Amino acid sequence: MAGAIQLSHQVATGIFAIPVPIPYPFKYVNCYLLMPGPGSSDGPVLVDCALDTAEARAGLEAALREHGLGFGDLERLIVTHHHPDHYGLAGLIEAQGPTVWMLDVELERGHVFWTEPERMNQMGQALFHQHGVTDEYLADLGQEMTKTRSRVHPAQNPQTFRDGETLRLAGIPYRVVWTPGHADGHAMLLREADGVLLAGDQILERISPNIGIWAYSYPNPLKHYFESLEKTTALGASLALPGHYRPILDVAGRAAELKAHHHERLGYLLDLLKPTPQTCWQVSLELFPGNLNLAQRRFAWSETLAHLEYLVAEGRIKRLEQDGIVHYSR
Repeated sequence: MAGAIQLSHQVATGIFAIPVPIPYPFKYVNCYLLMPGPGSSDGPVLVDCALDTAEARAGLEAALREHGLGFGDLERLIVTHHHPDHYGLAGLIEAQGPTVWMLDVELERGHVFWTEPERMNQMGQALFHQHGVTDEYLADLGQEMTKTRSRVHPAQNPQTFRDGETLRLAGIPYRVVWTPGHADGHAMLLREADGVLLAGDQILERISPNIGIWAYSYPNPLKHYFESLEKTTALGASLALPGHYRPILDVAGRAAELKAHHHERLGYLLDLLKPTPQTCWQVSLELFPGNLNLAQRRFAWSETLAHLEYLVAEGRIKRLEQDGIVHYSR
């Protein structure tokens, strides 16, 4: 139709980006459709799938229709990590036929967040309380998480791949690259034939991905993220296709910028800390000042905690517990 808005666009040979609207500050998540070449016996593959809102589902379905496809025509859904904007529709898509795949680590450490909600909620509340989050904030948090969980349909029979494994997707080999930090089981996919990297949220164009500690995550995710940035650089990728914002041409340069950003934040955090012990909640209000909404404040707290624990592991600050509440000091 003349003048119709194109809902997907080609970003590399055989790869189409589908920006799907999401109700978060990012505004869109990039899902990627991998289309097999002429004569191939392989089916199309979707990488990531947004979350279940009416707008997101309709947007993703409309973009697939541009290629004559519905969810049932996909051969696989590959999930880079378990966060709701990348995983939410997985169970609904799986029910229409495609198999859902994720890194083996993410099945054990991320997928479980959605399949055991009661245990995860209890663990999360305990961690928030341990690090000084106020009762007033905790009361609102439960309602927010209930809304998020209503938008996520975990896969019922997810399949797994391993770090370093080669997957044949839409007729082309891709190498799995495990990059913990943003999520314990975060995975990228490298098309070694031309260096195109499906990067998930490992590197983003305009901002840093959230590197935070959660009740079910590794205890020092920032250390993992620094290591993952080195791993990303060593790939020699020619183009990174990220989960949000635009493609990245200088992959090594962007990885270096992200590493420098977090070291700068560590230095700023050290300057904020006082000889008098403070909770992570108190420190996060100074590190991330301003009128943040509930979700933003939660991410600010988790990122502050990741940076504090990194400094503890490096022996640069002290961690002590008083009456069940953790405090930090110079």
